[in-house]
Amino acid sequence: MKIGNTIRELRKDKKLTQEQLAEKLHLSFQAVSKWENNISLPDISVIPSLASVLGVSVDRLFSEDIKEIDEDISGICENAYEFRETDPDKSRKILEKGLEKYPENDILLNNLLYTVNYSENPDETIRIASKLIDRTDMSDVRYDALRFLAYAFNAKGDKESAVNALEQIPEIYFTKLSELSFILNGEEKYKAAEKQKWISFEILLQMLWKIAEYYEEKGETGKAISETEKALSFIEVLKNEEKIDNFHGYKEFFTKHINRMKKIAD
Repeated sequence: MKIGNTIRELRKDKKLTQEQLAEKLHLSFQAVSKWENNISLPDISVIPSLASVLGVSVDRLFSEDIKEIDEDISGICENAYEFRETDPDKSRKILEKGLEKYPENDILLNNLLYTVNYSENPDETIRIASKLIDRTDMSDVRYDALRFLAYAFNAKGDKESAVNALEQIPEIYFTKLSELSFILNGEEKYKAAEKQKWISFEILLQMLWKIAEYYEEKGETGKAISETEKALSFIEVLKNEEKIDNFHGYKEFFTKHINRMKKIAD
């Protein structure tokens, strides 16, 4: 990336040392050194001040790097996603390393939420989600953070706060991906539809389980088993697709609970 070179050139144009630039930004000179050596990027909160001190716009500061940065962040998230279900600790480490390079990045923090167990660590989930809700200008990230915020509050037994968080999310019956699949053609149509397919598939599995939970709470174990078996059958339908490996955890989960409920029914 070129942003480090850009910062160095602009700093020298202003006849500032690394120490002087750091002092103006209330940071250590080591932070500036890391930027200029492309070891890390400036925290998003310091970028406006940095641009102001260097006498350029924020767009000028990042003009040559935005596409490369976006691609790098996407690659980090894709790498972390591969291990999200099978090895969440590894997934988290990948994202945390990414955050060292891109501090406070909204996309990385959003992905990090998926690696935190909100039942066991609700306070950490609330901290990350609240930060995203307050600062992000991306609606999808904000809504996702509100969802995790609700889960964490619910885990703490605070249903009122959980419901209040969810009430801030609009009720939407279509997605950008689903609509794109209707208007695009060729490879672009396929990519949109394929991505939405797996998102919808996971939601379907989750909702079947929620219905099963409802029936079991009512004491209707047979119906609960039936709903859970439906979920397993959908996984079986897609068994030959490569991405179905990401749902191995669901298969184990459903099988375990079917066996448990059958013992109760007997």
